[in-house]
Amino acid sequence: MIAHSWISSAEVVLSTRGLHFLLVMVAVWTILGLAGLLRPRSLRFTAHLLFPLGAVACLGVALLAGIFLASGHAPEVMVLPLGLPDLPFHVRLDALSGFFLLLLGLAGAGISTFAAGYFRSGEGTSPAFLCLQYHVFLASMVMVILADDAYLFMVAWETMALSSYFLVTSQHRIPEIRRAGFLYLIMAHVGAICILLSFGVLQGGKWLFTFDAMRGASLTPYWATTAFLLALVGFGAKAGLVPLHVWLPEAHPAAPSPVSAMMSGIMLKTAVYGMLRITFDLLHVRFWQWGVLMLALGLFSGLFGAIFAAVQTDMKRLLAYSSIENIGIIFTGVGLAVLFESCHLPLFAALALSAALIHSLNHSLFKSLLFLATGSVLHSTNQRSLGKLGGLIRRMPWVAALALVGTLAIAGLPPLNGFVSEWLLLQSFLFTPRIPHAFLNMLIPLGAAMLALTAALAAYVMVKFYGVIFLGQHREASLDQAHDAGWLERMGLGWLALGCIVIGVMPQLALRAAGTVTGALLGQQVSLSSPFWWIAPIAKENASYSGLLLLAGIVGVVGAAFVLVRILAHGRMRRTAPWDCGYPWQTSRMQDTAEGFGQPIRHMFGTFFGMERELPSPTDAAPHYRIHIEDRLWGALYLPIARNVQRLADWIGLLQGGRLSIYLLYSFLTLLALLVFVL
Repeated sequence: MIAHSWISSAEVVLSTRGLHFLLVMVAVWTILGLAGLLRPRSLRFTAHLLFPLGAVACLGVALLAGIFLASGHAPEVMVLPLGLPDLPFHVRLDALSGFFLLLLGLAGAGISTFAAGYFRSGEGTSPAFLCLQYHVFLASMVMVILADDAYLFMVAWETMALSSYFLVTSQHRIPEIRRAGFLYLIMAHVGAICILLSFGVLQGGKWLFTFDAMRGASLTPYWATTAFLLALVGFGAKAGLVPLHVWLPEAHPAAPSPVSAMMSGIMLKTAVYGMLRITFDLLHVRFWQWGVLMLALGLFSGLFGAIFAAVQTDMKRLLAYSSIENIGIIFTGVGLAVLFESCHLPLFAALALSAALIHSLNHSLFKSLLFLATGSVLHSTNQRSLGKLGGLIRRMPWVAALALVGTLAIAGLPPLNGFVSEWLLLQSFLFTPRIPHAFLNMLIPLGAAMLALTAALAAYVMVKFYGVIFLGQHREASLDQAHDAGWLERMGLGWLALGCIVIGVMPQLALRAAGTVTGALLGQQVSLSSPFWWIAPIAKENASYSGLLLLAGIVGVVGAAFVLVRILAHGRMRRTAPWDCGYPWQTSRMQDTAEGFGQPIRHMFGTFFGMERELPSPTDAAPHYRIHIEDRLWGALYLPIARNVQRLADWIGLLQGGRLSIYLLYSFLTLLALLVFVL
């Protein structure tokens, strides 16, 4: 009996070894954050020791998650001796959480390495508190992904929101940053309330705070739809889904660049994770109307984000709107998966969900890379405005080369990773005629056209982003003093760029990881029988792609051209100035500006924008033209809400003023009302 008990205990320990390791990593990040308080003013101790150790912990999380997904291990569960007496914390590691932990570890390793060389003394919050908030932010996101009950999920979710708020407001002495942080905090708590209400509905009228109990709850279609809609609002607010996106273009530019990368690359994906957890795991039914709603919101968000990104003149604000576009693409894939699954087409649902998952992973890499690159540019030039940058490829060749990888990846060009997920999503649209709804079969092709337009606009935006910052001539004389990133920053950028290349060249790796998730949630995987350098998600006769062969072809063509020109032609080469349109006195004022790039978009999609133009006077000695672009949704939706809330607050505030006799009257009337209610 004793031997049998010991064997059973050993099996429990072995079956939860992954969870033990992840909880140790959470403890390590917490300890690293607190360790910064030992030397609160020492930037060297914080940045050069604690942040690299945090990056190593991220690598450990990614390695463990990758092994878990590759092994196909059964879910691991554990009850922690924490929480309240009747509400202990439950944690769970399964395929879905493993995939998002892989995403967090891969992106977090690069961001933490970059942060070790990025932060400077005297920039807002002290190094000690910055280190504490940063590592608590990491630990809380892991706990959100591991949570297996509503109590722990909400505690971790609120910890994530508060720690990220303090990171956003690191330079809290600037009023604009304080306002951006306040807006972010309001939207975060609105979303949290909706998520909490969704968990309440999922309990089905019983006390079922664990996710395992919620999985067994039987909800009517009405209450299941209510839970889904509340979750969509709650997680959509955190993800930046239109029209709940207003905080994102304000908070991302306000935060330090590593924090912007962490929020855009990782935190937004916790919202995607939460939506997938409720939709495909906790809810036992799915309706096609849910898929149509998510598909519509995703497509509109994608197009909206791409249009607004095209007209931005602030490089971080441009990337923030680009995040809205990519979140829209992810929700488009999730909506298609719900639609296919509700119509009993599990293979096509697995394809669409795989596209959404892989795009989540891809976005965490290339968007983090681009935010970090803008951080290097900002530190080197003290400029965020695209109108004052240019020609930095000569002064910052390392940052320019690595940023080019992220730019091509986010533009969806092969053989990089952004192409893989967008190609899979377009493949999913090709199978929508199988849906047995004539009306949907008529409308969904328009969605494919919107997705193609969004992808084209995203490529247009990235031409603007990279061309204005790194190409051409300097627009300001001060840019002559710009310098390249340090070695730690280059390592962080290089790690993320390597991820973009590896997934693009060998997409089978990402597809296998996503297949593990779809197998657990949908009971179906896409075809994984091809070799690692080739993907044919449905069948080879339908469509197939090989990033490795494409890369080999590109290298072969370039190599052949080099041999023909430099060797067979005896190396004869003549250097001359580029064509100057017949005008040899070119200056930086003659090259395209950020405003010039955005002008066609402003004309074509003018109804999306609220524009204020400042025209020069004919008598001005130095004529000046200025245009200010605003989001119409802000004025149409949020400003009326803010005004009405302010009126209500002013009215309620009247109750706080007055004499003591008035307060006694309030108490007397309250007692009378209670007596009437009781009787």
